[in-house]
Amino acid sequence: MPVTVLLVDDEPLVRAGLRAVLEAQPDIEVVGEAADGAAVIPLVRQLRPDVVAMDVRMPLLDGIEATRVLLRTVDEPPRILVVTTFENDEYVYEALRAGADGFLLKRARPAEIVHAVRLIAEGESLLFPASVRQLAAEYGEGGGNRAARAAMERAQLTEREGEVLRLMARGLSNAEIAARLVVGTETVKSHVSAVLAKLGARDRTQAVIAAYESGFVAPG
Repeated sequence: MPVTVLLVDDEPLVRAGLRAVLEAQPDIEVVGEAADGAAVIPLVRQLRPDVVAMDVRMPLLDGIEATRVLLRTVDEPPRILVVTTFENDEYVYEALRAGADGFLLKRARPAEIVHAVRLIAEGESLLFPASVRQLAAEYGEGGGNRAARAAMERAQLTEREGEVLRLMARGLSNAEIAARLVVGTETVKSHVSAVLAKLGARDRTQAVIAAYESGFVAPG
């Protein structure tokens, strides 16, 4: 089954460019387009895409609020890939905090765009971990988020779960974590699932953001 994608951007040329890049791949299908975040919810319910590639800045409903609404109101929501002009942008970090699974620059090369969509759909690695770390260093309150610290304390991660979370923050995949810890991939998947459940995180991106904001992992 191909990875299905919904494109959401107020610039028709951006949507056309993304569509051309993605539809050149045999395992990716663009199932719809929207010009504003306000149109995302009905289209997601109708089309059930695997991934929503969404601009962070739009005139009526921006990508941050569209992400919040989507995750709050849709059962089994799709993965959300924020598409942005600027890498070091507080809007991007706020979108990640709201629940987006990763971000992609509009000037990215075609191979990077395809890789991002595939990686987001798989959900087993962190997309551009160095960039997420830089955003957390600038906008993540330096580990001083009280709510994040309290949530991390309540989670009571085991020593091994803490190791796995730190390796997730470095962008390692399940297979890479398994090799590093000399355990099976299924064991790593179990640890990752436990970390997400204990932190109440939707995916690894949200778990890593929580780790940075609580000070459990230093973004520097």
